[in-house]
Amino acid sequence: MKQTPLKTCPLPDPSRRRFIQGLAAGGVLMGLSPWIKPSWAAQAAATHTGAAPVLSGTEFDLTIAETAVNFTGNPRMATTINGSIPAPVLRWREGDTVTIRVTNRMNVPTSIHWHGIILPYQMDGVPGVSFNGIAPGETFTYRFKVQQAGTYWYHSHTGFQEQTGMYGAIIIEPRGGANIRADRDYVVQLSDWTDEDPMKVFARLKKQGDYYNFNEPTAADFFRDVSVMGLGAALSKRRMWNEMRMSPTDLADISGYTYTYLMNGSTPAGNWTGLFKPGERVRLRFISSGTQSFFDVRIPGLKMTVVHVDGQDVEPVTVDEFRCGPGETYDVLVEPRDEAYTLFAQSMDRTGYARGSLAVREGLSAPVPELDKPEWLTMADMMGSMGGMAAMDHGTSNTMTGMEGMAGMEGMDHSGHSMAGMAMDSGAAVHARHAKTEYGPSVDMRVDMPRTNLDDPGIGLRNNGRRVLTYADLHTPGGSMDSRGPEREIELHLTGNMERYTWSLDGLEFGKSTPIHFRHNQRLRVILHNDTMMTHPMHLHGMWSELQNPDGSFLARRHTISVQPAQRVSFLVTADALGQWAWHCHLLYHMDAGMFRKVVVA
Repeated sequence: MKQTPLKTCPLPDPSRRRFIQGLAAGGVLMGLSPWIKPSWAAQAAATHTGAAPVLSGTEFDLTIAETAVNFTGNPRMATTINGSIPAPVLRWREGDTVTIRVTNRMNVPTSIHWHGIILPYQMDGVPGVSFNGIAPGETFTYRFKVQQAGTYWYHSHTGFQEQTGMYGAIIIEPRGGANIRADRDYVVQLSDWTDEDPMKVFARLKKQGDYYNFNEPTAADFFRDVSVMGLGAALSKRRMWNEMRMSPTDLADISGYTYTYLMNGSTPAGNWTGLFKPGERVRLRFISSGTQSFFDVRIPGLKMTVVHVDGQDVEPVTVDEFRCGPGETYDVLVEPRDEAYTLFAQSMDRTGYARGSLAVREGLSAPVPELDKPEWLTMADMMGSMGGMAAMDHGTSNTMTGMEGMAGMEGMDHSGHSMAGMAMDSGAAVHARHAKTEYGPSVDMRVDMPRTNLDDPGIGLRNNGRRVLTYADLHTPGGSMDSRGPEREIELHLTGNMERYTWSLDGLEFGKSTPIHFRHNQRLRVILHNDTMMTHPMHLHGMWSELQNPDGSFLARRHTISVQPAQRVSFLVTADALGQWAWHCHLLYHMDAGMFRKVVVA
């Protein structure tokens, strides 16, 4: 997607160590004006953070305001709910009707979206799609019946407010009592913080998509290749990447150069700690609230049994590590016996980590692992199932041979086609078709023969000696909610142009698109085909996504599905929720750049 220059600046400035580690104690101040005063620094640094308050019941009052926070030694303004980062943990009970009054104390509009919650669309909280947003000074009342149980979360769906601190956890108790037994129960919410204005971050990405990527191939890498491969082979390798206009290190747009990674609002130096007694069974509810960060989570010395994903129970599977994409949630059970363990969540590009501890008492900690070395993307990551170059079209040709008749603005609708043979068989190559709209300036890469494997943990987690969770491991007990087969098939291609930092679906940014229409109660198969070299966590609001194996069999019920580079996944949807819904990549800057669609169920 972009040139691979010989960079001579291989590492961030050493002062970044302070950002990566952060302060041992952050701070939040309520009710301050947007201008930071010097006196706030001391106040903010002295204010305790890292323990979100817990609110229970059926009536809630949430106040959104700009407050000062200090994670790095430099006070910055944040967007907070009831003055905390993370926002309060909301504890609901399945079957109850909850009322949440949200008051906006800022001078800009805001909103709250209840991620993964099944509710009337007017309560979904997406400005411009399901409601008008919450104006300055206004109080908006959300009211809906809670129809599910499990681990969920909430966040702003306005601008970059999620990046500046506006997110919190939701725990819903089953009406019939807990079916997962644990002696301790902790929320572990992962996020990323930048001292920079998110608009400035976005502007930098628009000017230079790899601005924050300090893992680009360097001159030292080139000379190392020369010593191993010889000059000719090393030149050929570099020429190949340049001709493809790609970088093998495009793992994350935003890195630890500017991000401080947080666990429950604590920096790595802050070391959030959950207590236990040896032999106890502890439930850890990991919520990935990183706006632009995938986290690879492990607890050295401790196996994790995954029991609950995206708010749904799954058949238990014991692993050493799992990848948690933005929007996803993973509940694990652990039985710690030593005095202390490190909860280690490294970013996918290996430029930083969030860190906390499980310990028998406050103040104890275990060694923190070194970051794994970043891996380069493989040819399979960029070309899919076909090893040859012909599998990929980089948009250098305007030839449209064979493209006549492709679907246009709303994704490829195959409803008129026979369903026979449409299931994606892992043993058979899939030949993709691309919409005409993919042949434009918003697309710099197309994958013709994608991968369909779900047993791949993804770049950086392959063959690392640890048992790593994959999507193929996930099975929701009881199977599908709807026994009907698909009546219609919709195919959407995840597209982008890294040089322009545009992100889109079928080559169309949101502003150029028209809504996708689902017929009420229709059963649909949705195919997501990733034509980019980055992983996209796709979140469909209001309805469940029933992830399928490549052979078409049911795997798990999800609200967010991450699609790896050059991968093709399918899931079934029952369009049982009337109204207007959002469907987007949960990488915040990708969504803002255009990888977003409105879905109308009527």
